[in-house]
Order: sequence, then structure tokens, then C-alpha cells
Amino acid sequence: MTVVKRTRLSPEQRRAQLIDLGEKMLAERPIEQISVEDIADQAGVSPGLLFHYFASKHDFHLAIVRHASDEMLDYTAADPAVEETGDPIRVLRSVLSSFIDYASENRACYVSLSRGTANGDPDMREIFEQTRVVMCERVLDQLRALGIEPTPAVALSVRGWIAYVEEVTITWLHNPLPNAQLSRDELIDIAAQALPALAVAAAPEMAATLLSATAN
Repeated sequence: MTVVKRTRLSPEQRRAQLIDLGEKMLAERPIEQISVEDIADQAGVSPGLLFHYFASKHDFHLAIVRHASDEMLDYTAADPAVEETGDPIRVLRSVLSSFIDYASENRACYVSLSRGTANGDPDMREIFEQTRVVMCERVLDQLRALGIEPTPAVALSVRGWIAYVEEVTITWLHNPLPNAQLSRDELIDIAAQALPALAVAAAPEMAATLLSATAN
């Protein structure tokens, strides 16, 4: 990576720059291997300056992960134009499509955060949990629009579906079976169809409504 020429930035700009450099490094290494020295070198500042913006190396790592999670949530937010159609199924497929596109475009970073040892850190896990709560609530909002009440069973099914989508997307990105690789659209279809399928046992009323809505 090329060292950034030293420039005078405002405190907000410098902090954002350091986080951005850290996020870029996630494409090359796990979060725990991102060092203060490497980041300072890239930013063209002294290592000690980084601690002017972050309480510790761990705090810096948390800021990187939080920023990456916020970016993913922004990227995968429902498209207002699709929302205006008033079709919850189209909205869900649009969000699903955006999620797969984000994971594809940020493959190394996404896989690093999803599969890295950061998951063993309680503070990191809390950020991941907060992200999944937002993702789950977005799905539940669309189910409410279909008249499906967010009962504990429905919410559990949605959480299971999100975990399923994350797993199949990562597997698809790794492409362990190149001769049987699915297209992006095929992956979206499989992931979308999995929601009512996973709900059959825990929330049959959700499964029936989704299947009916998809058929129309």
C-alpha cells in the first residue's frame, strides 16, 4: 500500500481517515493484525497521534468494525423507489440483492469481519449483534406490511434466515465448487425462497402468507 503524504486535516477528518485506512486493511488481514504503526505509516503521522483520537488499539479496532457495519447497513437499506411500490416482497428482494452486492464488492472485508477471530471479542460481538438486530427489524417491518405479526416465533425465524443468508453468501463468494457456481440471480432466488421454508415449523402463518404473496 502507498504511504499517504502528510497533510493537515481537522480532527474529524483525521479520525475518519484513520478509520478508513483501517477498513481498507481489512481486505488484506484480520482485524487483530491491523497495527497502529502500519496505520500511522499509511496516514503519514506518528503512531502516538493515533491515540489522540482513540483510547487504545482495541478502541481503534472497534471504530473500524463499527464503521464497516454502518456502511453495510447504509448500503443495504431499502431503496425508496422500491418502497414506493408498496410491495413488501419486492422490497425484501431488493434488500437481499443489495446485501449480496455489498458482500461481493467488499468480499475480503466482509468475510474478515464475519469469519475472523474478532467474533470472539465481546465488544466486537456486540457490534455484530446490533447490526443483525437492525437487519432483522428491517425484515420484520416488511412482514408487518404483509399483516404478519412479529411474534417470538416469527422473529426467531427471521434471525435464522439472516444467519442462513450470511452463510450461503460467504460460501458462494468462496466458490468451492466452480463447476456448480450459481449466478447472482439464482443465489437471490434461493435466499428469498428460504425465508418461508425456514418459517414452516416455527411460524407456519408467516410461511403461508409469504408463499401466497410470492405467488401473486
